Amino acid sequence: MLSVLSNRTFRHLFAAQVIALLGTGLATVALGLLAWQLAGEDAGLVLGTALAIKMIAYVTLAPIAAAIAERLPRRAFLVALDLIRGGVVLFLPFVTEVWQIYVLIFFLQAASAGFTPAFQATIPDVLPNERDYTNALSLLRLAEDLEQLLSPMLAAALLTIVSFPVLFGGTVAGFVGSALLVVTVALPTRTAAEAGHFWASTTKGIRIYLATPRLRGLMVMEMAVAAAGAMIYVNTVVLVQARLELGEPQVALAFAAFGAGSIVAAFLLPRLLERITDRPVMITGAGLMVAGVAMVPLMPGLAALMALWAVIGFGFSCTQTPIGRILNRSAREQDRPAVFAAQFALSHACWLVTYPLAGWLGSAFGLTQAALGLALVGTVAMVAVLRLWPAFDPVELLHSHPDLPPDHPHIRDHAQEHRHPLQIDDLHRRWPRSAF
Repeated sequence: MLSVLSNRTFRHLFAAQVIALLGTGLATVALGLLAWQLAGEDAGLVLGTALAIKMIAYVTLAPIAAAIAERLPRRAFLVALDLIRGGVVLFLPFVTEVWQIYVLIFFLQAASAGFTPAFQATIPDVLPNERDYTNALSLLRLAEDLEQLLSPMLAAALLTIVSFPVLFGGTVAGFVGSALLVVTVALPTRTAAEAGHFWASTTKGIRIYLATPRLRGLMVMEMAVAAAGAMIYVNTVVLVQARLELGEPQVALAFAAFGAGSIVAAFLLPRLLERITDRPVMITGAGLMVAGVAMVPLMPGLAALMALWAVIGFGFSCTQTPIGRILNRSAREQDRPAVFAAQFALSHACWLVTYPLAGWLGSAFGLTQAALGLALVGTVAMVAVLRLWPAFDPVELLHSHPDLPPDHPHIRDHAQEHRHPLQIDDLHRRWPRSAF
């Protein structure tokens, strides 16, 4: 996995991501303390609203940001968004009203909605070899998991010597450091996307997504993942403190177990994906998550819960790590940023549904019913995945173009009926019937 760090460009981009993640982790802790300072016992409501604003920004703005990115130099776009994120965070220590948090969170997450998909779409250009790219995806997954473990520890250590607003300074430093690292590399020149109407550029990723069977299956799988994941993120604290009658350290241990399972999968996946294709790995991972949540009512104590959370974390990493490979395979180089943005928006739309659903079910009916309800949502989604994502999914597909004239360059190059790696574009607007 570490061999990809020998690539200087990726090494700098990876370091930029790690620094930005650490800064974001510090902001997460500081934001919770700021919400408590302003709202007291209503801090949970404030954070929940901020989380909803984050998801709305991701869902609505990611495709628009991708269309803007097509028209701008890639490195300058990434650097500008890092600096915007740092600039927004600078205002958070001076907030005096709750509504100001909401406004700043929206602008912060709007910039992230542009940065994250553009960054993700850059990695396959930097590492065109699939094995290297798979190692990079696992390494990035590992970095995200470690950040969830290390950022709270770093924040706790800093809070012994400084007040919480200083943590926002660490976040600003993280974004500025990320921008400086991106500046130090020359990103590969990408194939220019066809100039077109801005709305067409905005919706292009979604259109490609909905026209590609494996991506439709991936979209529904994200609902299964979000249903199971929402139980973890929303109800772990209630499970541990209310049902098991334990304290805050045990809540942290439960989350750590989830992260540990994900880390183990990140280490194993590069070799596993050399032997097994993406589809069975991802379906197995999502199945582990859904089955794990269904078993929540049977958990007798913390040790059993931690073991279950580790299994679900393992499944989570199995579903999330190969996504870049699927998107890379399903889009032309010039369309890749739009498809990554579509994935970003659609996956967060699933979380936007399941986060409040997990909280509402738990509050209205209890944790057992919440777990079973979310498992049911996940099960329905998994059945749909098996129908939407063909088990036989070859790279090259036999197809024809009866709508093209015989002298069209594509026909001259390939003949009327031909076979090649197929991706949705202006010449291939529908998936061939021969694939089903």
